[in-house]
Amino acid sequence: MSVPKTMFQLSGRGYAAANLSHATLVIIDAQKEYLSGPLALSGMDAAVANIRQLLAAARAAGRPVVHVRHLGTVGGLFDPQGERGEFIPGLEPQGDETIIGKLLPSAFHGTELEKRLQDLGSLDLIVAGFMSHSSVSTTVRAAKNLGFRCTLVEDACATRDLPYKGGILSAEHVQQTEMAIMADNFATLAQTASLI
Repeated sequence: MSVPKTMFQLSGRGYAAANLSHATLVIIDAQKEYLSGPLALSGMDAAVANIRQLLAAARAAGRPVVHVRHLGTVGGLFDPQGERGEFIPGLEPQGDETIIGKLLPSAFHGTELEKRLQDLGSLDLIVAGFMSHSSVSTTVRAAKNLGFRCTLVEDACATRDLPYKGGILSAEHVQQTEMAIMADNFATLAQTASLI
């Protein structure tokens, strides 16, 4: 059996990973909700540490940073008035960094994200955050539709075990599958170390 090729390879439309010197860093839903409780994600310690490195590198290079924050319901998941809706310590916005509040998985839906990114002047986005299979995936797909080129930082994303047909799909399996889907036709994958 031959080795399958990605849609990017078959179409000739793939692209190299972005460089922080000319890209915008987009951090999706780096919120305390994912640290414990029913939405605790697998691999969070490593992913958070890698996002910290990306954030430090982007700031040192003077590059724009966009922080996306999910706005849940008061008293519920991602409570915008409660602690669990807050940014993870060490990943909080600083200075004039852009903050986008969203109500749905896509950071573009019903927000000013597209306009803010256009104003920043770069089509290249370096994307990290949570959850890989939900808000990260949905936002990257929308970004492609809008003409942005996404570099998805594989080791700066995380997800969780999912129920499926009476069983459990492990977070590792979900992560691998989602990254393969993203690399097929939506984003160039990269590791943190290659970008900083």
